Amino acid sequence: MRRLAARGAAGDAGEVAAPAADSSDSAQGRSPSSWRLIDLCAIWDAGVYLPSAAWNGASSGVARRRLNEAERLSSVREAQLKRLKVTRPRVLGSREQGQVPRMARQPLPPWVHAAFLLCLLSLGGAIEIPMDPSIQNELTQPPTITKQSVKDHIVDPRDNILIECEAKGNPAPSFHWTRNSRFFNIAKDPRVSMRRRSGTLVIDFRSGGRPEEYEGEYQCFARNKFGTALSNRIRLQVSKSPLWPKENLDPVVVQEGAPLTLQCNPPPGLPSPVIFWMSSSMEPITQDKRVSQGHNGDLYFSNVMLQDMQTDYSCNARFHFTHTIQQKNPFTLKVLTTRGVAERTPSFMYPQGTASSQMVLRGMDLLLECIASGVPTPDIAWYKKGGDLPSDKAKFENFNKALRITNVSEEDSGEYFCLASNKMGSIRHTISVRVKAAPYWLDEPKNLILAPGEDGRLVCRANGNPKPTVQWMVNGEPLQSAPPNPNREVAGDTIIFRDTQISSRAVYQCNTSNEHGYLLANAFVSVLDVPPRMLSPRNQLIRVILYNRTRLDCPFFGSPIPTLRWFKNGQGSNLDGGNYHVYENGSLEIKMIRKEDQGIYTCVATNILGKAENQVRLEVKDPTRIYRMPEDQVAKRGTTVQLECRVKHDPSLKLTVSWLKDDEPLYIGNRMKKEDDSLTIFGVAERDQGSYTCVASTELDQDLAKAYLTVLADQATPTNRLAALPKGRPDRPRDLELTDLAERSVRLTWIPGDDNNSPITDYVVQFEEDQFQPGVWHDHSKYPGSVNSAVLRLSPYVNYQFRVIAVNEVGSSHPSLPSERYRTSGAPPESNPGDVKGEGTRKNNMEITWTPMNATSAFGPNLRYIVKWRRRETREAWNNVTVWGSRYVVGQTPVYVPYEIRVQAENDFGKGPEPESVIGYSGEDLPSAPRRFRVRQPNLETINLEWDHPEHPNGIMTGYTLKYVAFNGTKVGKQIVENFSPNQTKFTVQRTDPVSRYRFTLSARTQVGSGEAVTEESPAPPNEAYTNNQADIATQGWFIGLMCAIALLVLILLIVCFIKRSRGGKYPVREKKDVPLGPEDPKEEDGSFDYSDEDNKPLQGSQTSLDGTIKQQESDDSLVDYGEGGEGQFNEDGSFIGQYTVKKDKEETEGNESSEATSPVNAIYSLA
Repeated sequence: MRRLAARGAAGDAGEVAAPAADSSDSAQGRSPSSWRLIDLCAIWDAGVYLPSAAWNGASSGVARRRLNEAERLSSVREAQLKRLKVTRPRVLGSREQGQVPRMARQPLPPWVHAAFLLCLLSLGGAIEIPMDPSIQNELTQPPTITKQSVKDHIVDPRDNILIECEAKGNPAPSFHWTRNSRFFNIAKDPRVSMRRRSGTLVIDFRSGGRPEEYEGEYQCFARNKFGTALSNRIRLQVSKSPLWPKENLDPVVVQEGAPLTLQCNPPPGLPSPVIFWMSSSMEPITQDKRVSQGHNGDLYFSNVMLQDMQTDYSCNARFHFTHTIQQKNPFTLKVLTTRGVAERTPSFMYPQGTASSQMVLRGMDLLLECIASGVPTPDIAWYKKGGDLPSDKAKFENFNKALRITNVSEEDSGEYFCLASNKMGSIRHTISVRVKAAPYWLDEPKNLILAPGEDGRLVCRANGNPKPTVQWMVNGEPLQSAPPNPNREVAGDTIIFRDTQISSRAVYQCNTSNEHGYLLANAFVSVLDVPPRMLSPRNQLIRVILYNRTRLDCPFFGSPIPTLRWFKNGQGSNLDGGNYHVYENGSLEIKMIRKEDQGIYTCVATNILGKAENQVRLEVKDPTRIYRMPEDQVAKRGTTVQLECRVKHDPSLKLTVSWLKDDEPLYIGNRMKKEDDSLTIFGVAERDQGSYTCVASTELDQDLAKAYLTVLADQATPTNRLAALPKGRPDRPRDLELTDLAERSVRLTWIPGDDNNSPITDYVVQFEEDQFQPGVWHDHSKYPGSVNSAVLRLSPYVNYQFRVIAVNEVGSSHPSLPSERYRTSGAPPESNPGDVKGEGTRKNNMEITWTPMNATSAFGPNLRYIVKWRRRETREAWNNVTVWGSRYVVGQTPVYVPYEIRVQAENDFGKGPEPESVIGYSGEDLPSAPRRFRVRQPNLETINLEWDHPEHPNGIMTGYTLKYVAFNGTKVGKQIVENFSPNQTKFTVQRTDPVSRYRFTLSARTQVGSGEAVTEESPAPPNEAYTNNQADIATQGWFIGLMCAIALLVLILLIVCFIKRSRGGKYPVREKKDVPLGPEDPKEEDGSFDYSDEDNKPLQGSQTSLDGTIKQQESDDSLVDYGEGGEGQFNEDGSFIGQYTVKKDKEETEGNESSEATSPVNAIYSLA
């Protein structure tokens, strides 16, 4: 049988059931009790006051601890002590009958009065109104500023301006603003608005306007009928990134070995830009102890070498808000060489001379810088006169040329000197450091919540250099001009209130200032008169398991602060002591629940205005127990096995019994049967081997027990007795003992268990620690089965507990019972967390993550991590923060810049070793457009594209996207998309159409996406302009109509010419030939022959050329016209005239009917 973790309670407080029916308040009768004092400075938990009811011990102890401070009260406080005897107390006892008496009637020792007053005066700021909505809505409270913009508020001119001011109060406060100490009328400016239920100003420039017009000093006022709270004076400035002045820089001529300073002189920006030097090809300038950048941005050469001419030098300024980088025209160097460079003693390039002074404000970083020239390059060392450099705050930067002291304090003032030396000599420069201080708080005024008639004070103490002055205001007005208040007295940095009343409510401002700055604090005085109220549900039912521990809570509120007492079953004395313990927050703890503890518990809160009570019903239940547990069994394959699990539990609770196999929920298949008190497995198979756990649970607790089932395969009859004995897992080791206790080691000894017929081969030692992973066991070491003792190596500050597991060929034994605990002493960590990374999750942040250290590497309590980061290769100071988790997000970072990251472990014993720097990057953004996108067309078949990488990649480039399309006039072809690798900057396009042009769009890609695109077009052919114009005109409708009209006119003119030419062929033959006509010759009425050709021959006197034009013959009277020029024109007898006449007569006869028909030709004839 094996019993594991026998019981697990559902919680110390048991189960909270639904509230029962409300019961009436307890009887008004009050049992006698002597005067007792309560600790008035009790804690507030989650906005709910839970005062102590430890009447004698807790309260008196607190008062006595404060006696020494009370004895040092000023004369003002002593006067209050005298008045205290007649002042109504915060907490009173109770009597059986009658009105609650005043404390003055029962004298108290003087130390009690002193402690009471001290606690009363320190009460301010400790009381907060509970978050219960019913109380929040009922109780009044003056305004309190909860959120506001920083004092020096610099805004981006491209964005809308936001000036924050949030406040709380009851009733909700209203807001108004002043600008440059004058009322700022928001309603008159359409660009300015105020957020709803808030005082935050929004200045919108979407419709135009200049942000510079709104620069000035703003102050927010939050007001309700109980007072007015003020924000800081917020100085609004618009970020500026002016352009670099244009200048032509001549080459700098310098002798080899001489010192050189290249001045940057960046344009003044707001805030100041970050300066860095690069070449004109955007390659960073390598810096070392010879060549380095000063804090003022200049580039210093301790001695110039010939290799310095190999590049040029350009000063770059990066402006924070606009994320722009401006580049100055580069310097070029011309180094004059000599046969040898003479060695020189050091001399200072910055600062000049042998002494200088510097002033720094307390809490800021002090940066001292010395840059020296010389050959060979000097080394720089730093010292402080009369003492050592502060090792915990001092850091050397810029190759030891700069000394940075972080978080400067007054003790850091004094004289520092830097020593520059080489083999030729040394030189020293002394810097006198003066530490001044803007005001800082020693005692900031806190909100004061009092009951009517009570006394209190507001204290405003600050220090600075020079000493700051203190000015008090009330509701935003100087205290001197406020109406007189006889209950208020001002004593320098303290305001004392006596016998406060409801009318004393107001908000006080303390303004402390000197020439280096100011501090403004609001503190209200609120007078509350509230009877006790219960904040938890009434009549709760809590069920707990017998012998467990539980705690009953009773949250409440009231002013004056009520006292709280507990009673059982409505009678008896106050519960405290023995099995009961009342905490300072009023909770009642019952250390071990017994049957007789069952009943109704009443908590009663009382102050001078009344009382309130609540009841809690406590039920005690029997624990759940497995009284017959499953046992380890060995079974042959195919047999039946039954595992018992019989449970005893409280009959009023619902019981659930479940089974686990190898610590996983068991699936009940066809071969298994689960009953209330057993598990049966039929036909055992090899896969059924393993551990079986019975879990018996109710809604309040559980019990479990485990057994192991071993399945044996079928075997032949054994030949001897030993072979017949089954082998099993070894029994657990026992009687663990720790000896030879040392700081980092201990000897563990154990007694082996039975090996169950299989020799033990190994022992596994495990450990558990109770700080990081309580209850989780880890392997520590492994030893041969022949030993039963081992020396264990231990880590610092681990509360070890060990157990041993035996192993043989069958399997592992159950773990042994744990040993006693042994805690090692602590030490600083010897390592730092691993897997440190810095990656951006957004474009303006960087998330730093690491693998947290475990218990054996923490080495001490309160393990934490010091996270440091700064921009890589800059002179920025390390930023640091202490983190208890495994990640930290750095906000407001530039886009994709490298950072040096360090994560150092620290515990209460010290810090771990100095970590190595890891390079991380802030978040990526879309890249800028590729630079210098060029399109060249060497011939009509190809187009060559070239480009340069973007000026601002803003991340890891993943490639380029090219989109191009062919177009001819208004016709556009199909778009083609090409993706290139990030290293490709060239591409050739094969033209498919030599006439069309191409339009190319190129953009770069990061992991965020594609950035800004640049568009270019291929060059136009020489005659493309004419072709395009012609193509464009030819497609216009008006042009087509005009051309048709012109064609029609030309056709008509040709027809007219044809007719004219035809008429020119009719003439009298007698004019051509001097031959008289015969009587048989036919003639027209006008005496002329009509010669015509039925075959549509060309006009007489012309011939048709190959291109269709008509050419004039040399002579109008050629014989060819009369048939004498060709053989086919005459008869055999040569009678041309007779043939023509007969043919003509025939045509006239055949076409007589149609010769006079109307036709277009006849119409044209008539026109001609």
